[in-house]
Amino acid sequence: MDLISIYLFIIGACIGSFLNVCIYRLPEEKSIISPPSHCPFCKNKLKWYHNIPILSYIFLRGKCAYCNKKISIIYVIVELLSGISLIVNYHFYGFSFNFFFYSIFIFLLLIVIFADIKYMIIPDEISIGGTIIGFIFSFFPTSINWKQSLLGILIGGGILLFIIISYYFITKKEGMGGGDVKLLAMIGAYLGPKSIFFVIFFGSFLGVLIGVPFMLLKGKDRNLQIPFGPFLSVAAIIYLYFGDKIINLYLNLF
Repeated sequence: MDLISIYLFIIGACIGSFLNVCIYRLPEEKSIISPPSHCPFCKNKLKWYHNIPILSYIFLRGKCAYCNKKISIIYVIVELLSGISLIVNYHFYGFSFNFFFYSIFIFLLLIVIFADIKYMIIPDEISIGGTIIGFIFSFFPTSINWKQSLLGILIGGGILLFIIISYYFITKKEGMGGGDVKLLAMIGAYLGPKSIFFVIFFGSFLGVLIGVPFMLLKGKDRNLQIPFGPFLSVAAIIYLYFGDKIINLYLNLF
């Protein structure tokens, strides 16, 4: 790993620490500024050396320094993924505007993935705010222009909304939530209209691949719900880096 990659990983991990705050506070409608970082169990304020990304978790053996309660490994996973994402984006885009554009996109998706898994909620601050940011940034020199971004928003939100309404009309039951509609609109803002069908199809495929075995393990629990946001988000990340290659590979089969 070269020096630039090391620097990027450290910066990304630090950003990941902030993403954790968003993941655990936004769904509960708490401020991401105040109070400062604290133990979720004993509420003691953490000192700066308790809050060093990844390292503090290792040195404290995954436990609170005050009450000794176990801290979720999710904190470290988010910090690791944030650091890795900057390295990957640098590899694909260098220090271009696309690097910053898609780094923000990945950070937003990380919040979506883990907030939806934990709380079954996709915060509007992320989906709606992310859509607005993506559209504004499309006026700058990115891989998509503002027309593609706008069309991606309209098609992304519109298609999934149509599917949800149709599902409810046929079954009289709620399927996916409104948060998924806003998420797909956000994805369209960053990836454009061509990405939407891929993300829906591949996200559904991942949902079946992972969700069905999970449901079988949990048994016949009618109240069991599996969030769709993480699958859409992972599909969007796959499309960002490999979407064109996967689509071309598929088309070459015919």
